[in-house]
Amino acid sequence: MRVLSLDQCADQYVLALAPTAALALSSRADDQDSWMREAARGRPRVRPTLEAAIGFQPDVVVRYWGGEPRLLAALEKRGTRVLTINDATDMAGVRENLTAVSRGLGQEARGAALIAHMDRRLAQAAGAGRGREAVYVTPGGYTTGSGSLIDSILKAAGFRNGVRGPGYQPLGIEQIALRPPALFVRGFFQQWRADWRGPGRHPVVARAAEGRTVTDLPAATLSCPAWFAADAAALLAEAAR
Repeated sequence: MRVLSLDQCADQYVLALAPTAALALSSRADDQDSWMREAARGRPRVRPTLEAAIGFQPDVVVRYWGGEPRLLAALEKRGTRVLTINDATDMAGVRENLTAVSRGLGQEARGAALIAHMDRRLAQAAGAGRGREAVYVTPGGYTTGSGSLIDSILKAAGFRNGVRGPGYQPLGIEQIALRPPALFVRGFFQQWRADWRGPGRHPVVARAAEGRTVTDLPAATLSCPAWFAADAAALLAEAAR
């Protein structure tokens, strides 16, 4: 089977679920924020264009956000199956993604194994935060409340999200200076090129986070709504304990 991945998130799924297929990956498959970057090395890369896709002649295309509408329509017109990874906001949504994509690739057993891995990691994470309040922050100064996968990760590790409003939103420097969160959970800070002058790296934020940071979650655990969100919860729980 020939499988074309149109973006970095799709890379993770096809590498984990169909490692023996003929794969063509995105240009970001082995970046530092790619969970499956070691498995991606040596695999061919294809640009998400109609010409490149036709040249590869995939049986199945997997995408999260990649591929513009005309490309997808042209592929489907040629009889190519297109599997779309949904923007999951909780662990149940991730399980649904794994079930759907693994079925579409004819790899149900591998999908079930990843779901079982998720459940083991979530069991390891449960309750570690002891209900303490924590706030997620990125170098760009953003955070998130309910209705996001980050919120689900915090709760899976036993923390209470200190952000009241739903969804992604700026976490203002003034707000941190006046009312610093009890605990911080940082994401993407290990990528030094990521918003290196962003509000999240401001000295005021750095002082507020000193001694209050539970952990820096690896960017690779946060870059895609996939099974390794459970690994992020387990890493957070290990740091909390």
